[in-house]
Amino acid sequence: MASDPRPASAKTRHSEPAPDPGTEETRPGGHGAGDAEVVPTASSALVPLPKEDPDSPRPDERRGDVDEWGRSEHMREIIRRIYDPIYSKWFRADWHGLEKIPTDGGALLVANHAGAIPADAPVIMHGIEKELERPVYGLADNFFKSVPVVGTLWSRLGGLPAHPDNAYRLLKHQNQLVLVFPEGTKGTAKTFGERYQLRRFGRGGFVEIAMRAGVPVVPIAVVGSEEAMPTIAQLPSVAKAFGVPYLPVTANMLALGPLGVAGYFPAKFTLKVLDPVHFDVPPDQKRYSRSKVMDESEAIRENIQTALYEMLRNRESVWFG
Repeated sequence: MASDPRPASAKTRHSEPAPDPGTEETRPGGHGAGDAEVVPTASSALVPLPKEDPDSPRPDERRGDVDEWGRSEHMREIIRRIYDPIYSKWFRADWHGLEKIPTDGGALLVANHAGAIPADAPVIMHGIEKELERPVYGLADNFFKSVPVVGTLWSRLGGLPAHPDNAYRLLKHQNQLVLVFPEGTKGTAKTFGERYQLRRFGRGGFVEIAMRAGVPVVPIAVVGSEEAMPTIAQLPSVAKAFGVPYLPVTANMLALGPLGVAGYFPAKFTLKVLDPVHFDVPPDQKRYSRSKVMDESEAIRENIQTALYEMLRNRESVWFG
């Protein structure tokens, strides 16, 4: 036990009240607002401090491998092993221009969206993580987050609600790759007769996020998702009754029965990465020109649409590419 270093006169002085046992005095520290440096008083100095276990987790450390967004690398590794045969043998994904996706720094990946239960998101995320060894966070409608089991699994695999603040933090502060589908549910609700006809890219919010974060937009054109689970018809009244964005009748259901609810046709996927789009504007501005945002959004949509038409002209077979 440590001895009291004060002289005897200081021990018997009564001009200052003795501190209560177990209390501590603090003085301002230099770490930021609200921080303080702990200074032991005479009474607390007599109490031996417990030895710190170097193996015990610090209070600010997150237990396990689940990050602040809910993504689990352990879960991703399990799914990668399960999904890779589907990716490589069933869909036979073929990438063109993969080197255009940056290997470091943030970038917003923008792709066309299709299929009653879209297969494009897992194909893109798996392909980039496999080939470039970079994690990809996918933004999706809040509906998926609210579905029991599905919402949790989606979070563990890198999915999160499509909110601008989420995208900004991932792109700006964490230098991550973020995947977004500007067509939203308008793309996945298309019928087979409307395949590969891109819907409007909303109000161009994805462009403004990229401008604010100071990162490029990397467009990706995807062929194959429309045929993997084509929609024959929609049941809007039933969808409204169940509170879901849409309720499709797919060719998979008609051909495979109950297995067709989640079973895909073996359409070959071809993915083409287009040139990254950089914006000549300073980041973190309070506002950006609405006309410039809309013009950039429409230009990106047209580039993806043009690439899709070209890829379809060159495709000899839905099943073999």
